[in-house]
Amino acid sequence: MIVYDLECRAGGHLFEGWFGSSDDFAQQSQRGLVTCPECDSGDIVKAVMAPAVGRKGNQARTIETPAASSQPAAALPVAPPETTPSRGDTVSSRKLPAEAVEMMEKLASMQTEALKQSKWVGKDFAENARAIHYGEREEEIIHGQATIEEAQDLLEEGIEVAPLPFPVAPPDKAN
Repeated sequence: MIVYDLECRAGGHLFEGWFGSSDDFAQQSQRGLVTCPECDSGDIVKAVMAPAVGRKGNQARTIETPAASSQPAAALPVAPPETTPSRGDTVSSRKLPAEAVEMMEKLASMQTEALKQSKWVGKDFAENARAIHYGEREEEIIHGQATIEEAQDLLEEGIEVAPLPFPVAPPDKAN
């Protein structure tokens, strides 16, 4: 997943956009799908931004809250979504309270830890979940991709599934 700082040339508004690739941004811009959330202008360009360089695994990032907390927090995982979020699905972390950022980072850390015990099955998630549920396959914890309809069908069959709070990169697409 690529997160761009975007700028509305019409009003000078800055906002954040998440895209599967730089080509996705270019295609969506050409089709008029990237618009300013403040003034709805389609005259959007990538703003100048610093590159996101990941930390080493043994380095924790800290967040300074108004209470000057010194609690370490895990970095958010970077992963491409299965589909690009629609307008309104993103929020600039610069406008969030420090407590909200800290909560999201803790949630991302918990998801990362949980997925270490899970096997990626990709787009075959629904099929694999059914096979496990009905005893056609050895029981194990899995994660993957499913449409909303597939997830609803699984729930109706009594198969427990839950959406992940953050997108997950398939192993072949991860850094």
